[in-house]
Amino acid sequence: MSHQKHISETPATQFLRKSGITFTEHPYTYEERGGTTVSARELGVDEHCVIKTLVMQNEAGKPLIVLMHGDCTVSTKNLARQIGCKSVAPCSPDIAQRHSGYQVGGTSPFGTKKALPVYVEKAILDLPKIYINGGRRGYLVGIAPQILIETLQAKAVECALAQAS
Repeated sequence: MSHQKHISETPATQFLRKSGITFTEHPYTYEERGGTTVSARELGVDEHCVIKTLVMQNEAGKPLIVLMHGDCTVSTKNLARQIGCKSVAPCSPDIAQRHSGYQVGGTSPFGTKKALPVYVEKAILDLPKIYINGGRRGYLVGIAPQILIETLQAKAVECALAQAS
């Protein structure tokens, strides 16, 4: 019997295992509204390597996922221009949950309820390893960023804005 705390499967980890993807598991103590600042601190990693999974929608209400560095925000204007939309805005938490199947704060781009187009900030792909939500609050998985392109057909965009500290 392993002495490591058992972590139950999520749709995200099921997707990763089924796809034959190697990942590391990183549970941490979730804090309401703590965001990537808390997860980076708890895991002892740079917040730039902790990736946020954001459910957004275009002007027609079509959902999409944007993957962004934890220490940056999305320029929705730049994103809309790059993906050929008039506008892009974050979904409300209940709409985001309906599209992804995940509770906000635990949203993973893997194993979503509906197949959603995924856009990834280009610089994320240059990182050696990223930490991204594993499908539950307080649980990240460590993966190689190229997996986002290979398994989700994520399209690279450049829409990051440095967060005001």
